[in-house]
Amino acid sequence: MPLLSTLIVGASVLVIGDSHLSKPDYLIKSLHDELSRQGALVHSLSACGASAADWLGAAKMVCGAERIGNGPVTLVVQNASTQPVKPLIAADKAKLVVIVMGDTMANYKKDFAKAWAWQQVTSLSKEIASSGAACVWVGPPWGEGGQYGKTEARVQQMSNFLAANVAPCQYIDSLKLSQPKTWPTVDGQHLYPAGYQAWGVALGKAIAGLSLPAMH
Repeated sequence: MPLLSTLIVGASVLVIGDSHLSKPDYLIKSLHDELSRQGALVHSLSACGASAADWLGAAKMVCGAERIGNGPVTLVVQNASTQPVKPLIAADKAKLVVIVMGDTMANYKKDFAKAWAWQQVTSLSKEIASSGAACVWVGPPWGEGGQYGKTEARVQQMSNFLAANVAPCQYIDSLKLSQPKTWPTVDGQHLYPAGYQAWGVALGKAIAGLSLPAMH
């Protein structure tokens, strides 16, 4: 199978995810810019706190953001919600969907809800696969403490879970892109702008290096 980098030029790419895409200096800038630099036509959407299955419909969220192509980031504070992924793919004629999600399903302050997480992840990955688009799932980065109660042990557990369950999507393990505490966090979970810049560039390069079926 050819590398994605040979297929992405001129292709429409849809990026959806949680709050890691929700501010102008988060991944909605760095990852979006990196994919655009590779020649993709990128549409990024975020919904703060969204879990995977929320993207099967329209679920209200506390905040969100959107960016299309080289345009600015549009922040959504009121009336923020997810959008059903299949109509989004159809509207964009997206050949690739990139999902940035994991922290919202890790239940950091509680026991890991494995059966619930499995249902969430598999429902979204199968919905995307049924559209014919290729799919890449990006796992969460290192972090610890703060208001969300994130721990390095649980984020490793979550990453391992995603790696085993996102098929037919391919998985990118963000934990392998840095060492713990390399990218400091503001609140135990969200990175400072420099961290998001480094993470986004690393993700773009990792995505470009994937072997994916020819996009049709």
